[in-house]
Amino acid sequence: MTERTGFELADEGLAAALRRFPTHAAQMRTLIQRNESFRAMCDDLACVEQALLSVDKLPSEIREDRRREFTELVDSLAVEIERKLSQVKVISITRHMKQAPE
Repeated sequence: MTERTGFELADEGLAAALRRFPTHAAQMRTLIQRNESFRAMCDDLACVEQALLSVDKLPSEIREDRRREFTELVDSLAVEIERKLSQVKVISITRHMKQAPE
């Protein structure tokens, strides 16, 4: 099993969140860089989505329970990400310097 770097995981987390909320791309990129809990939510979303894609490889007696569990986790994380996006406004502020009179 290969080890993933923090940057690769953050990229996967951002990609997972962007699939669900593509109109918030700029806001998410800023939050991923600045907010550790937001980054963790996105990373968790990517991991659970990957687990959901692999659920058919599980033994048949636990497959449906895991599918339901992973689906609930994905839905819950998506709600939390959406809530965070609605709470945070990312505004670009530019400072204007007054020129001294000549």
